[in-house]
This record gives sequence, structure tokens and C-alpha cells, in this order.
Amino acid sequence: MLAVLAVAKRASSGSYTVSGLGSRKQAVLSAGGNSLDLAIAMLETENMSTNYAYGDNKVNDAANFGIFKQNWGMLRVCASAFRGQSQSQWNNGAKLNSDLRADVTSRTECQNYYGYDLWFAGHRNGATGLANPNTPDINGYKSAIQWIKSQIDSNSKYRTDDTRFWVDVQPI
Repeated sequence: MLAVLAVAKRASSGSYTVSGLGSRKQAVLSAGGNSLDLAIAMLETENMSTNYAYGDNKVNDAANFGIFKQNWGMLRVCASAFRGQSQSQWNNGAKLNSDLRADVTSRTECQNYYGYDLWFAGHRNGATGLANPNTPDINGYKSAIQWIKSQIDSNSKYRTDDTRFWVDVQPI
């Protein structure tokens, strides 16, 4: 709990309304998601969508897909839809941009595979994060997500309304 509280003290954070976000939250929950999924997607994009540059302007194992911006390097190891594929097959990850259930399932499978902390490290910083999971940047990213999740969990209305919570986190 201390790490979550530290985010509010050290980082710029808050909330605002995004028209239509409530229906997107409901779609994520209907696809099997939970408040952690909402928090991750909320931090990654304003409207929890895949309307960002293809692969997040990255290629091969660094390419990101879906509302969570999951990297191909992890997906091809831990997600059943992609397990065993090669780095050069990274474009297959684009499936997550249009299949919300596959996106949520892949994120859950990968967290189950790596465990909570290591999943965050790899999600934030790929292979480098997996090899060195406790950097200040990774811990700050994880704390930001935890703070957003705590806000969502503070009132059930935040699971379905248009409120977006945010924390300033340096993009990488």
C-alpha cells in the first residue's frame, strides 16, 4: 500500500472525463478483463484503444499490440495464441488490435506465466526488464498502474463510467 500512496505524492496524477470511455471499460470487462486490465489500458492510451502507430512504432520483439501495448517478445513466449512463433513473425501480434478477448486473454496468460512483478518488468522494458526487473523506472510504472487500479476499485462506478485516471509516466 505504501508504494501506491507514494505515486500520489511523487507524480502528477488525476482524472478527467473521456466521452465513451465507459462503454470501452464495459467491453474490456465483458472480454474477461478486470480492474488491473482497465488500469493498464487507461495508462497506455487515453481512450483504451488501439488507435496508435502500428506496433507502437517498434518492430520485431519490441513491437506492441492491443490496448495494453503488449510486446511481441513476451507474447511469443507466454500467450497461447502466439507461443513458439519467431521474432520475424511479429506482425501476427496485430490480431490483438482487433480482437479484444484475445488481447485480454494474452495479457492474463502472460501475467500467469511470468508472475505479477516480472510481467510488469517485461511489459515495461522487454527483455531488458525481464533481466533487470527492479529498476526505478519499472517500479514507477508499476506503482502508477497500482494507483490507477486503486482509484478504479475505490468506487464501482469507475468500472463503467467515462472517468479516466492518469499518472505522468515517461514513455519509453
